[in-house]
Amino acid sequence: MKLGFVSAILPDLSLQEVAAYAAETGYSCVELMCWPPGGAERRYAGVTHVNADGFDKARADEVQGVMRASGVEISGLGYYPNPLAPDLEEADVCVQHIRKVILAAEMLGIGVVNTFIGRDWTKSIDDNWPRFKETWTPLVKFAEDHGVKIGIENCPMLFTEDEWPGGKNLAQSPAVWTRMFNEIPSDHFGLNFDPSHLVWQFIDCEKAIRDFGDRIVHAHAKDAKIEWSVLSEVGIFGRIIDWHTPKLPGMGDVDWGKYFSALTDAGYQGPVCVEVEDRAYEGSLELRKLSLRQSKAFLSQYIP
Repeated sequence: MKLGFVSAILPDLSLQEVAAYAAETGYSCVELMCWPPGGAERRYAGVTHVNADGFDKARADEVQGVMRASGVEISGLGYYPNPLAPDLEEADVCVQHIRKVILAAEMLGIGVVNTFIGRDWTKSIDDNWPRFKETWTPLVKFAEDHGVKIGIENCPMLFTEDEWPGGKNLAQSPAVWTRMFNEIPSDHFGLNFDPSHLVWQFIDCEKAIRDFGDRIVHAHAKDAKIEWSVLSEVGIFGRIIDWHTPKLPGMGDVDWGKYFSALTDAGYQGPVCVEVEDRAYEGSLELRKLSLRQSKAFLSQYIP
C-alpha cells in the first residue's frame, strides 16, 4: 500500500505546491481533484488541481512532469458531484464532466477515477434505480473502453438540510453495493472505500472489506467520532451532522488496526489517501498542512 492524501484540503495551493508538500511530508501519492473551474457550493468541493476541460497531451505531459519532478504519484483523479440530481440539466453536466475526467485519467496513465453515484434525495433507492441504470451503465462502459476503473466513494451525503431525507449518493451501504455490482458486474466498477462513513451507520467495516475486498480500487483514511451525549438527546433521526464529527485518523472511532488488517487480508495493495474534513484544522493553511503531517505520523505505523 502507498499512503497519500486528497488534494481538496489544499485549494489555495497550485499543483506544483501540492506535489512539493506531499514530497516534503513523506507522502507517496495524491488524489488530485478535478472539479470544473468555478468552484462549488459544498464544503471540500470545487477544487481544481487538474482541469479536465480541454485536457490534451500537452497538459498531460505538464502534469506528469510536475509529479515526476516531485517523486509523488497520482493515486487517482477525484470529482464528487451528483450525477443523479433531480435537475436533469445539472445531472448531465456532472455526467459529461465525469467523462472528461476519465479521458484525462487515460491520458495520464492513471487507472482510477473516484466519484459518487449520486441520488435524487427526495426519492427512495428503488425509485432512483431506473436512473442509476440509465446513467451508470454507459458511464462504466465508457470507463472500460478507456482502461479506467471507477471508484465509488461510500459516503451517503446526508449531512446538510438540502441533502435530506435520502442523501445525495446511493452507494451508502453493503446492501446497495451488492445491488449495484449485480446490476453492473464490470470489473471497472468498484469502490473508493472510506471507513468513516460506516462508523456512524453502525456498519461492520471489517466485514464490508471481507465481502467487497475485490471491489476496492482506492481507499480513503478519514476518521469519525460519534457524539454519544448528543445522540442520546436527539436519537438517530436527529441531524447526523449534530451527532457525528469528521476527524483526523486516530481521533475518532475507526479501529485503524482492524481496518488495515482487513485491507491486507483482502489482498489490497493500492493507495490509502487521507481525506481531511476535520473542522478543528480548517482555520488556516498552516493548520491544514499540520493536519496532513499529523495524519502521516499516525498512519505511518500501518504504512511505513
